[in-house]
Amino acid sequence: MIDSLLETLSQSAIATYIAEDPVAFPWIETGHVITLVIVFGSILLVDLRLMGLASRDYSVNGLTRTILPITWIAFIGAVITGGLLFLSNPYGYFGNTMFRVKLCLLLLAGVNMAVFHLFTQRRGSLDNPGPVPGGARLAGAVSGLLWVGITACGRWIGFTMSPF
Repeated sequence: MIDSLLETLSQSAIATYIAEDPVAFPWIETGHVITLVIVFGSILLVDLRLMGLASRDYSVNGLTRTILPITWIAFIGAVITGGLLFLSNPYGYFGNTMFRVKLCLLLLAGVNMAVFHLFTQRRGSLDNPGPVPGGARLAGAVSGLLWVGITACGRWIGFTMSPF
């Protein structure tokens, strides 16, 4: 079943265009890198605040209300551009270990974020500047480590890709 899906994707007009046009892939990859920089940078601002290493004069809730809309817009852009890059060589990406690890780390980052927003953030103590509870500090540290891993795996994909 997965082979037929990969085959269908690889034969699509957009996949063929991206794979064969000399400038399509580099421009899409540029868009992907720019959106990832915005995602990682905006998440890092919140993570550093949670860990108590930056922006201690701001409340966590105030900072997240300001930054998360930017993060989500950039994340949507990264998903779109990443999907287009995947289309250029679905078999190569699907079979790439670093690609799979990156997706697993993205899933874990999403779980970490959900746990933080559903439990840790709702418990309070994040509306005021100053220190945050240990659970929030842990969520920030885990998030930061996961996003460093996501970024590293994403970079390694290009060096571990099979051309076919």
